Amino acid sequence: MADSDNTTTLSFVTRRRVLAGSVIAAGAWASPGNAPAHFFTVEQGLLDPALALWREWDIAHRLTERLCRKQERLETRLARSIGFPRAVVCLPDGEIVTIHSVGELDELFDENPGVDAIRAKAEAELAAHQAQWDAADAELGYSAALRAEREAGKQAAELLEALAAKPATSLAGIAGKLDAVLRSGEAWEDCSEFPWPQIRSALNDLVRVGEHWAPGQFFPSAQRRRSRQCFEG
Repeated sequence: MADSDNTTTLSFVTRRRVLAGSVIAAGAWASPGNAPAHFFTVEQGLLDPALALWREWDIAHRLTERLCRKQERLETRLARSIGFPRAVVCLPDGEIVTIHSVGELDELFDENPGVDAIRAKAEAELAAHQAQWDAADAELGYSAALRAEREAGKQAAELLEALAAKPATSLAGIAGKLDAVLRSGEAWEDCSEFPWPQIRSALNDLVRVGEHWAPGQFFPSAQRRRSRQCFEG
């Protein structure tokens, strides 16, 4: 009877958890003795390396988005209060040209030589307007926010590359990879066009299947995090 008790068929819930462990926690039983304590769970902190890397990317990506919105707000305030640096140039033939940089100024006067007085006036006007912009910028912190955004964006891009090179050992890790690709791509492309709906659909399917076999596990999901402009634009 004891032998028969030991061969009793596992319940559905128990079998589902065993299957979930074999799929989602591949490699988690590699330690000596195959102790159950090494079973992959988020609570225990035994993460898929790809999923852990996704978490770092997620933080950097969200920071980049926040800094982007911040610098855009500050740039709008500067543009409304000071206006983008510019100079209005009236050429000898009567043509009026607006330039916004020294490069544009050089190009304009390379094509219109022999007008040193006009160029000097334009340079002074551009420099004065740039000084106004710089003073207001220093007060508002626009350039600092722009630099911070670029630094965060660079970090997010580096983490995205590292994530692509990191083999996933769980469904959650695979979902994290797809989520990162989807959210990064949607920031630059029309997310209603190919291949974004198809990637989103595959990711949502993966998350649904993963959550069915491993209830309670964490799965990165673009369905809960995708950009609002895809649906509110």
